Amino acid sequence: MVEVQFRFRDDEAVNDPAVTVDNFAEQSNATAVRIEPGDDARALLPYLDRLALVEVSFPAWTDGRGYSSGRLLREAGYTGELRAVGDVVVDMIAHLRRCGFDAFAPDKALNPGDAQNTFDRWDNVYQATVVDGRPAIWAKRHPAA
Repeated sequence: MVEVQFRFRDDEAVNDPAVTVDNFAEQSNATAVRIEPGDDARALLPYLDRLALVEVSFPAWTDGRGYSSGRLLREAGYTGELRAVGDVVVDMIAHLRRCGFDAFAPDKALNPGDAQNTFDRWDNVYQATVVDGRPAIWAKRHPAA
């Protein structure tokens, strides 16, 4: 189990061991899965209703494939805990939140003040998202008629 440093959910934290994407379909009682770089998150779409936790591995802060996995799952309707684990650095966490991540378990603890500053820094955003309901800046400039 990984140590969660930040969690933005009101429900109880999930402590179930995460299995690999390849093994998940074979384990009918599994409620937690871990997506590694190169895994296709779309393989989980038929099982979203039974998943309580999806951990997405970031082995290096330079590997951004996990952002897409998180966004894909949220856009498909996944409502469980979406946890970023691994080489998660402070520069990533606000962007990960915008992709739907609601828990963070970095390999090295982040400074809580620095983390809060990244969440509070930008009032406006460029990308639309299903997560926080903030409209993209372009939508503010060009509202629908």
